Amino acid sequence: MWRAVIAPRDTMINEAHPKVAFMFLTRWNLPLSPLWEMFFKGNEGFYSIYVHTSPEFTEEPPESSVFYKKRIPSKAVEWGKLSMMDAEKRLLSHALLEPSNARFVLLSETCIPLFNFTTVYTYLTRSTRSFLGSFDDPRRLGRGRYSPKMLPHVSLSDWRKGSQWFEISRRVAAEIISDRRYYAVFEAHCRPPCYIDEHYLPTLVNKICPEMNSNRTVTWVDWSRGGSHPARFVRKDIRVGFLDRIRFGSNCSYEGEVTNVCFLFARKFHVSTLEPLMKLTPYLFGI
Repeated sequence: MWRAVIAPRDTMINEAHPKVAFMFLTRWNLPLSPLWEMFFKGNEGFYSIYVHTSPEFTEEPPESSVFYKKRIPSKAVEWGKLSMMDAEKRLLSHALLEPSNARFVLLSETCIPLFNFTTVYTYLTRSTRSFLGSFDDPRRLGRGRYSPKMLPHVSLSDWRKGSQWFEISRRVAAEIISDRRYYAVFEAHCRPPCYIDEHYLPTLVNKICPEMNSNRTVTWVDWSRGGSHPARFVRKDIRVGFLDRIRFGSNCSYEGEVTNVCFLFARKFHVSTLEPLMKLTPYLFGI
C-alpha cells in the first residue's frame, strides 16, 4: 500500500492504450469465469485482472485462463466488517502499481458483464468522472447510521451512502489509498448498523473530490425485494427481455448527455445462470 501511495496518480501521457483494472472480490473461485473468458477474449493489452479470495483458497485455474496467476495476497473478509474495506484497498493498491491502469472496477463472483469488452472499455476510458454511488439518504438506513463521534472530521452533512460496487479513475483510486484521516474515523466509530463498505467511500469521495464523481454506479443490483441482501437470479430468470431491461431500461447522464446505457455490469447471478448466459453471448457481446 505504501508503494501504491507514491505511484503515479495519472496514467502515463504516452500510454497509447490505457488499461481497465478488473478487480474481483470473491470468497472462493469464479463460477461464472467462462462468461468472463468470452468477454476478455481478443482484448489482451487493454485490461488487467486482480482476484482477492479467501486466503485458504489455493486452487489455480488452468494456464490457458485469463485468471491464471491473478490472485493477490489476501486476508479473511467478513461481510459488513472493516476487513471488507481492507480487501478493497488491497485490490486497489495492487492495481495502482501498474502505471497503465487508468480505470478500476470492483466486481464479485456473482457479477456479469452486460455488453462486449469494446463497449465497456470505451464507456469507462472516455469518461471524465468516476462511477461511485454517493447520496444523502435521510432514512434510518442512511443518516440514522451516522455517529456524532465522527466529528469534527465527518459531519452529518458530509455523510453519504452508496453501493459497494464502484468504478473509479486512477486519480480517485490514489486518493482512496492515500487517505488515513477518514479511514481512522470510520475504523473507530462505524459499527453495525453502520457498514463501512456502504458509507466510507461515498463519504470520503464527497469530502475530498466530489467534482470527480458522477454519483452513480455502473453495476446493477435489484433491491426491490427488501432485506439485507439484493435479489439473486437463477437459470429461469435468464431471458433476453430481462437482460435488456437492465441494459437499456434506465436513463442517466454520461458526459453531459442523457443516455439509456447506465449499467455495464449486473449482480447477483447464481452459477445455474452460466449455461443460458453462454448461449446468449452472441447477442450480448455481438459475436
